[in-house]
Amino acid sequence: MLNTQYSPWFILLCLAVGAGYAALQYSASAPWSKNLNYALAALRFVVVSFLCYLLLAPFIKTTTTRTEPPTVVLAVDNSQSVELFTPKNVLSQATTDLARLAETLRSKGFTVETRTLTPTPGRPTRLDSLRFSAAATDIDQLLAGTRTAYNDRNLAGVVLVSDGLVNQGRSPGYSDYSFPIYSVAVGDTVPKRDLRLTGLTYNRLAFSGNRFPVDAELGFEGYAGGTATVELREGNRVLDSRRVALPVGRRRAKVSFQITAPAPGKRRYEVRVVPQPGEFTELNNARTAFIEIVKGKLRVLLAGAAPHPDLKALRAAILANDNFDLTLALPGVAPLRAGADFDVAILHQLPAQGGLGNDILAQVKAKRTPALYIIGAQSDLSAYNQLGTGLTIQARGSQTDEVTPRPNPGFARFATDEETARRYAAYPPSPVPFGDYRLGPGAEAALWQQVGRISTQKPLLVFGGPAERRQGTLLTDGSWQWRLSEAVEHDEKAEAYDRLIIRTLQLLTQNANKKRLDVYPTQESFGTQDDVTLGAETYNAVFERLYNQKIDLTLTDEQKKVRRFSLANPEDGSPLRLGPLPAGLYRYQARATLGGQAQQDAGELLVQSQPLEALESRADHNLLAQLSRRSGAQLYYPAQFEKLAQDILKANYKPVITAEEDLKDLINLKWIFFVILAFLTVEWAVRKYSGSI
Repeated sequence: MLNTQYSPWFILLCLAVGAGYAALQYSASAPWSKNLNYALAALRFVVVSFLCYLLLAPFIKTTTTRTEPPTVVLAVDNSQSVELFTPKNVLSQATTDLARLAETLRSKGFTVETRTLTPTPGRPTRLDSLRFSAAATDIDQLLAGTRTAYNDRNLAGVVLVSDGLVNQGRSPGYSDYSFPIYSVAVGDTVPKRDLRLTGLTYNRLAFSGNRFPVDAELGFEGYAGGTATVELREGNRVLDSRRVALPVGRRRAKVSFQITAPAPGKRRYEVRVVPQPGEFTELNNARTAFIEIVKGKLRVLLAGAAPHPDLKALRAAILANDNFDLTLALPGVAPLRAGADFDVAILHQLPAQGGLGNDILAQVKAKRTPALYIIGAQSDLSAYNQLGTGLTIQARGSQTDEVTPRPNPGFARFATDEETARRYAAYPPSPVPFGDYRLGPGAEAALWQQVGRISTQKPLLVFGGPAERRQGTLLTDGSWQWRLSEAVEHDEKAEAYDRLIIRTLQLLTQNANKKRLDVYPTQESFGTQDDVTLGAETYNAVFERLYNQKIDLTLTDEQKKVRRFSLANPEDGSPLRLGPLPAGLYRYQARATLGGQAQQDAGELLVQSQPLEALESRADHNLLAQLSRRSGAQLYYPAQFEKLAQDILKANYKPVITAEEDLKDLINLKWIFFVILAFLTVEWAVRKYSGSI
């Protein structure tokens, strides 16, 4: 549609101007014929009228209408348990009928797309290429990812094909989805004859010479009233063997082993149930414990300027780990014994205003003890800035920001998984000084400040200081709220908060890093499905960071098989990626040439096998029925695909029609200029040719 910003009556004025101009130009006698004179007058009339019309600012209004058909997503639980516990003929028929359902819906005008637990980026999933190989099941992630991906699409519903067994992530029963879920139940609700290890409890650290427990939970189906043999192995040696009674009327039994910790180092122990005749599968008969044997407990000083809820939260987090001895010091309440020696100190609001607790601070500095400084309302920021922690704070008065923690993805010293990041995001805001922050050379932020929904590059948890004395800074004295809220939401288990504190102390107490090549695992252990990653730091002769250095890595497993990698440490701090590895204890040796000098480093990493999909054989169809009922749909079985198709068609999902308007000024169209130029050129050429200009 062609419109102008002025009244249409002005168009008549444009025509009048054009007619008057043409009449004035061609009313006199001319040396050419009358017909040619009329043609030239008409040409001049068109050009002048159109130029006047352009003065009215005309624009073209274009309306584009799009029709989006309803979309049905086929969400397939392609985990190992579906193939392992679903009868082969039932699973084969289900995948065939699922493909037939997709064709039926497409023939009725639906768009049908497929999603799985393990999507391939950039490549759509095809039903004829389904492989039930996912090592874990996270149905909530599958459905929540669908909700996000189709947020602005005409999503009619989701057909969820699953056995209902969830062993990772949040239970989908606690989430709300904005679309109907048509569940198709596969798997088998009849339990199989099976013995399995359902749990293994142990401390990851033990002290050399001490005895420590390894507790195993044994699950059983079809063997009640009998006994089972459970072995504790190290390599090919059987360290201990227990005969366990399997009581009638129960499905669980427990067994405990006591081990004397050998010399320091990483040790691998396997707890194994000896297979019995008639077992459905032996995949779940063994679990592995990787334990690091150390010399002794770490001594921690927890000192504060005054009593504070933070001290209680920190104390609870530290005492939840048996590998720490804790001493509490408060000026005037619990004084610090002179000459006391510690491996690491937590200094809460020290240095403090008025010099409170300076004797504690002086003793920590004299012993060159690694320290974690916690900034709060009583902190003396001027004195803190003189400590050389790698962070300088220029506060603006007494103002504060309310922030929550956000992991820095470029910090490789300890990794943050998705569940921990979700828990961080749910923490209540806590106060930090409002002002300017400056990181010194070599300092790194493990956590950033999140202000409401705004992600900032302001640090919240910083590690820095000289190489011979590591120091950290937490910029809030409100972290006690984090631990309290997490414990309330997760059955008194503040795992993310406690892990953050313990990892911080472990990082601060690592041997002073005077190596120019430092290669280390980013996690305590990896799963067989994980991408194994190593952090790598390289330094020049004066210990300034270097990047993009070639690092040759040799990885040796327990069978002496050698794998070789050639990698480089990028400037963004991302780790070296080795890809998934088989379960086992690996020793690595890294080599690099830095400034013409050969450097090397060595260490160990653990990869654990976690047969999650074989731990439970009985399908949970109740969960699927609950999901469907809450979303306004219902549960189906593989023999009911035809009814499922009919119900989707009966729901009468409609296409969505959207209209988009586009306004474009006529004067901005370049081709109009050339048309006007062509008209004027023709007029000029004809007049010239006919004997006049």
